Amino acid sequence: MEKRQANKSVVIGTIGGDAHMIGAWVLSKAFEKAGFKVAYLGAVVPQKDFVNAAIEIDADAILVSSMYGMGIMDCEGLREKCIEAGLKDIILYAGGTVAAPLELEKNWPEIEKRFEKIGFNRVFKNTCTADEAVETLKADLGIE
Repeated sequence: MEKRQANKSVVIGTIGGDAHMIGAWVLSKAFEKAGFKVAYLGAVVPQKDFVNAAIEIDADAILVSSMYGMGIMDCEGLREKCIEAGLKDIILYAGGTVAAPLELEKNWPEIEKRFEKIGFNRVFKNTCTADEAVETLKADLGIE
């Protein structure tokens, strides 16, 4: 195992009513391997559980997975809940099939804008690899 990433920690799970958990699990393993402390919440996770876990482990980022096409709706309000809980600077990422598949193909720039508008730092297509997510977060946190 690589050395810890300067005590950086992340919360990872699948949001809302989405029961798809393989992608989030793969991400959790990749971040652990990269030296991050990971709170893996599993599937069908309410927003408040992401926030509570982030407080509990003093997380640097929350990574939300969604594969059933309703990610934008499930993620609305998460930034506000983070701010209310004193986590105004936490990094928020979303990824997977965060919108209807046809919309993902035809309208990706608009999807990115919608996630930015609801307070997410980044949104990733379902073609993003776990290693790409790790490297992006490292860069966003200013490490290695």
